[in-house]
Amino acid sequence: MKLAQYFPVLRWGRHYQPQQALHDLTAAVIVTLMLVPQALAYAILAGLPPEVGLYASMLPLAVYALMGTSATLAVGPVAVAALMTASAIAPYSAVDSALGLQAAIILACLSGMFLGLAGLLRLGFLANFLSHPVIAGFISAASLLIASSQLPALLGIKAGGDNMLSLWQGVLQHASRAHLPTAILSGLTILILVASRKYGVRLLQVMGLTPFWAQAMCRSVPAMLVIVGTLAVQWACACMQGVVTVGDIPAGLPALTLPEGSYTMWQSLLMPAIFISIVGYVESISVAQSLAMKRRQRIDPDQELIALGAANLAASFTAGQPVTGGVSRSVVNRDAGAETPAAGLFTALGMLLATVFLASWLSQLPRFILAATIIVAVMSLFDWRMFADSWRRNRSDFIALLMTFAITLLVDVEHGISAGVLISIAMHVYRSSRPHIAVVGQVPGTEHFRNVTRHAVNVCPDVVTLRVDESLYFANARYLEQKVLEVVADNPSLKHVILMCSAVNEVDGSAMEVLEAVNHHLSALGIGFHLSEVKGPVMDMVQHSTLRQQLNGKIYLTQYQAYAALACH
Repeated sequence: MKLAQYFPVLRWGRHYQPQQALHDLTAAVIVTLMLVPQALAYAILAGLPPEVGLYASMLPLAVYALMGTSATLAVGPVAVAALMTASAIAPYSAVDSALGLQAAIILACLSGMFLGLAGLLRLGFLANFLSHPVIAGFISAASLLIASSQLPALLGIKAGGDNMLSLWQGVLQHASRAHLPTAILSGLTILILVASRKYGVRLLQVMGLTPFWAQAMCRSVPAMLVIVGTLAVQWACACMQGVVTVGDIPAGLPALTLPEGSYTMWQSLLMPAIFISIVGYVESISVAQSLAMKRRQRIDPDQELIALGAANLAASFTAGQPVTGGVSRSVVNRDAGAETPAAGLFTALGMLLATVFLASWLSQLPRFILAATIIVAVMSLFDWRMFADSWRRNRSDFIALLMTFAITLLVDVEHGISAGVLISIAMHVYRSSRPHIAVVGQVPGTEHFRNVTRHAVNVCPDVVTLRVDESLYFANARYLEQKVLEVVADNPSLKHVILMCSAVNEVDGSAMEVLEAVNHHLSALGIGFHLSEVKGPVMDMVQHSTLRQQLNGKIYLTQYQAYAALACH
């Protein structure tokens, strides 16, 4: 049973049926057709040789299939992780391409160790502290950076940069040297990819295809373009003269390797690896839980950490790049009929066959096709509506989103995600240090109490009830004390203060000292201090503190009893 906890394949594999295998195999074929061009593209996006993407799409997929708890999550190279990898290894790639590959392998290893350790320590909940606005801002900015980084390949020029400004500056400086056939074919390729996404399924259904086959054909369009483009280069078509191709791709499987590098290199790549792990895990768990919910399946967040960690370690041992769960591939995997993680095993087998038998053939693949594939793939990651929605819902969320977006776009990826993490922590600390505290009154004719600013309620000028809507601890207790003193200052005729504790689940030692101080201040002013609706664990704390003996008021079981005993009638 303990072994099955870490290897879920021992549970679902016991009942695996031939019909499930057929569905998984069908899904794997479609995902493989989608993954081959993406794997090549994301390796190039990461600043690595194209075959690295193929290597990262074999053993890591198989390892996740054995250890993951999601039936449909498709693991492999993804755009955002590739961009973060490119940023992290850039200092080493600038010196030597082999050193850059070594750095990418170390990144995968460090990411695997971090994720695996976090899973064994059951730290999956920590991902919840990275707020959605911050993640959304980072991914949206990253999508624009990724798209901008592909413009040189679309135009057939050489240009680069670390941020949006430097990328566009390089493109504009070299735009006059653009290769016209490449630019025209790039535009046509993007047009075909976008049209197939938006209108392809509907058109093919009108032509008589079933929804399944219509979707399958549309999702195979990138693979079809790869085939057509490669054949056009091999046949020396006139339109392909001067078009840049992928270049030599070694045939065969990668040799098993151990990550190597100096201590300084490992140390410099530690924080980038942690950032890649956090962003990758948040993206993966979000997709996995969303897809699992639609099938009423369960995802174990801690086991997902272990499975993704093992997948990244597998990538590092096979000369691959960091991997995580991909949004688009996972959705395609689900829609194509995948029923179990075995679909990942079949996909890994398909990638193995492609690497062995198609590597030399793919060396003639035009780079602009991969660039167009990347741009169309990341288009869905940017959502302009999130800015307006965030502005309407919560201004502090909007500020966090905008800051993360701007820093990622204008500085670089590493500083953007660093700022995002710090902003998330700062937002959490700020919000928890200022709990919602409401003055409440009695709803006429009932025993219920509601906020005086939101409801027509009965109040007594001699009594004020404060309802605290959060547990009390060292960071927010002083805020409660401040609110009590403000209420006392605003009500000269006040005789009693009731602290309604219905939402207080815990009180730490610092907060208990503040409550004792509040009691002391109110006693000196001749104002009674009372508690109502105190929960058991909080009451235990009160009983073992000096507040119980020093309290100048009473502790009431319900707020209604407190109000009935103290309010003017």
